[in-house]
Amino acid sequence: MSTNVVFIIVLITYLAILVLWGIYQGRKVKSAGDYAIAGRRLPGWVAALSERATGESSWALLGLPGAAYLTGLLEIWTAIGCVAGIVTAWVLLAWRLRKESEKYNVTSYVDYISKKHGEYAKPIRLTASITIVMVFFFYVAAQFLGGGKSLNTMFGISPMLGMFITIALILPYTLYGGLQSVAYTDVIQAIVMIVALILGPIFGFVYLTNHSDVFAGNMADALHKASTMNSGVSNTLWGSAGGFGIGMIIASGFSWFFGYLGGQPQLSMRFMAIKDQKQAIRARNIGVIWTIFAYVGALCIGWIGLAIFGPNGLSDPEQVMPMVMLKVFPPVVAAILITGAIAAMISTADSLLILSSTELSENLIKPFSKKQANEKQNLRLSRLITAGLALIASGIAWLVYELGADNIFSLVGYVWAFVGCPYSVVILLSLFWKRYHGKAAVATIIGGMAFTVVWIATGMDTIISSRIVTFAASLIIAIIFTYSLKKHEQNTAHSG
Repeated sequence: MSTNVVFIIVLITYLAILVLWGIYQGRKVKSAGDYAIAGRRLPGWVAALSERATGESSWALLGLPGAAYLTGLLEIWTAIGCVAGIVTAWVLLAWRLRKESEKYNVTSYVDYISKKHGEYAKPIRLTASITIVMVFFFYVAAQFLGGGKSLNTMFGISPMLGMFITIALILPYTLYGGLQSVAYTDVIQAIVMIVALILGPIFGFVYLTNHSDVFAGNMADALHKASTMNSGVSNTLWGSAGGFGIGMIIASGFSWFFGYLGGQPQLSMRFMAIKDQKQAIRARNIGVIWTIFAYVGALCIGWIGLAIFGPNGLSDPEQVMPMVMLKVFPPVVAAILITGAIAAMISTADSLLILSSTELSENLIKPFSKKQANEKQNLRLSRLITAGLALIASGIAWLVYELGADNIFSLVGYVWAFVGCPYSVVILLSLFWKRYHGKAAVATIIGGMAFTVVWIATGMDTIISSRIVTFAASLIIAIIFTYSLKKHEQNTAHSG
């Protein structure tokens, strides 16, 4: 049996199980609230694995290994920033957001911010929902492109065709079951992902030991040899930089930390959907352990790829993970583990679609609609919006690919700065600073995003990461407007 036939059988079997499982779970969805936030009854282990599968996406299995392959040890700082941010979010924010979501009876991320600052709810709904939906088109597009790249590696089909296959797989259960279906399919995908990220390095080490026809016999030798051939690969933690440059390298990598502090709506929604405080503790423990193993594995896969193929052996560094799997495993096992990469794309794309449709329906359509709809009509509306957003995102993905701007690492990084950092400030201050109010929240969102655009457009992002300066700028804006603008006197903390 040929390798391609094996891959096709494995992929079809896996994805069929995934879709059927998602549809099965979707039977429990009876209302728009079930669709948007899974009825706020997710067990801790489901919430944790769903949050991790959603949070890592194509980033952990394609983007980060690709960056490690391309830059060497420098990418450790990115991993440290991400892990620190994820752990902080689980330890300090998860249980608080769950408690707050119950207190305000929220159905979406923006719904929480607007009800928390009820005196300025409508402007918050408009500003936050529009910006999140518009920006997340590009985030969804990045996941679609990631799925296309993986299928291209497996079967040699065009990335565009692979992208449309990915979309066709996501839509059925996402449209049907919303977050309820998505969360439970994420569990399967998180398990496949972590298996790939643990077994990949282990078998990679064995492969390097037993094969002489490789670039280097181990990761350390590979990093050293590559650093002498390609100035982009470093075998030290700060490359050739010195003094101020070292600080900039560390700051750039660690800047990913700030986007995890409540600023990623699709992740915060998992916190809000946890059933109770006891389940929140269980979710925290699982989420932290999963993260540590996953990031170590992702870095090692990139460096093992460098040892096998050399610094110039791959035309697209972000294909290092599937290429390593094909080298070190038999076809059946490789197919299953590469499917983990596709699973990563699916787990984030479906979550982003649900989030965007929820924000659009719950915060831009229903609150401003004069006609009162029943639960069935609201649920139908949510599904129609999800389908429409998927079509728009696929068009953006096609355009991005045609323009040659299909680097997943860059796409995710820009979204992280544009949304993650300003909204992290909003969430943190909403939770921990009583004086912070709705007017300041709107100013934080608009000011932070505007600053990001200017910073990237002027090329300053190549000097200092937009992620860290956007967080700092958003925090300054928040403080200034909190003191300079008066809070509305009307007490409407639970208004919508």
